[in-house]
Amino acid sequence: MNIARHIALIDELCSRPFTAEHSTYEGGESGPGYHLAVLERSHGDCGTRASTVEQFEKYRDALHEPLAARWGEKPPWNGQTTLLRTADEEIPEPWALLSKRVRVAYVWEAVGTGRWAVVAVADRDESDDVELIAVATETDPP
Repeated sequence: MNIARHIALIDELCSRPFTAEHSTYEGGESGPGYHLAVLERSHGDCGTRASTVEQFEKYRDALHEPLAARWGEKPPWNGQTTLLRTADEEIPEPWALLSKRVRVAYVWEAVGTGRWAVVAVADRDESDDVELIAVATETDPP
């Protein structure tokens, strides 16, 4: 994992114009008000899913350190709580999408950009690859 490269991509996501329509591209997707990039993917080549998730959580935590130093220490965002709320209320994107994919995320207000930056491990879908993802959005977390 290349921390400097991943932080540079997060910075790019925080400045890239948003698309009017949902679109996918190599390594991510965009929609009105958000960008999501896959920083690392297991490509199904993991020995055990649990060990892969553990390794990707270490990657997430390694990214947390410099970003928290830059934007401040915040409590983690709980994807499970938001997922439960989707049954009773309309949760805006990308937060509804994230709640289906991640359990815990680090979230910061990216000072000076008008956006929120997110780093998380997408591991909820047992049939899918484990992914380390980054998101930039203009929508406040629910």
